[in-house]
Amino acid sequence: MVKAMDSLNVLIVDDSLITVKKLTVMLDAMGHQVVGTANCGEKALPAYRTLRPDLVTMDITMPGMDGVSATRQIVAEFPHAAIIMVTSHGQERMVIDALDAGACGYVLKPIRPEKLADMVAKAMKRREPGSHG
Repeated sequence: MVKAMDSLNVLIVDDSLITVKKLTVMLDAMGHQVVGTANCGEKALPAYRTLRPDLVTMDITMPGMDGVSATRQIVAEFPHAAIIMVTSHGQERMVIDALDAGACGYVLKPIRPEKLADMVAKAMKRREPGSHG
C-alpha cells in the first residue's frame, strides 16, 4: 500500500540529530523526500512557510517552544497542514494537546517503520479534499 502512495515532501522538526537521521532513512525508504529540518519549535513555522511540505513530523519535547505550540502556530496559518507528532512513552497529556491543536496523529519512539508508514497514510487520507478527519 505504501508504494502506491505519491512521494511526499516532508519537514522534520526535532532537536535530536539521531531521530532526524532515523526518520530521514525511513521516509526515504518509503519513497518520500525530506525537504528540510528544524531543530526547535521556533523554526517550525518559518520552515513550513518556506518549504510548504506535504507532511511534518514534529517532536513534542524540544528546548524553547515545544511541538504542541509549534503545531498550533502552523495549523493556525495552514489549517490543512498534515502533522504527525513524535513522542516518548509517558507524554499522553501532551499528545492529546497536540491532537487538539490539529496534529493528525502520533508515533512513539523508538519509531518503527511500519508504524510510521501507517501514520503517514492516515495523515494523507485526512488531508484529502472533502475528508472531515
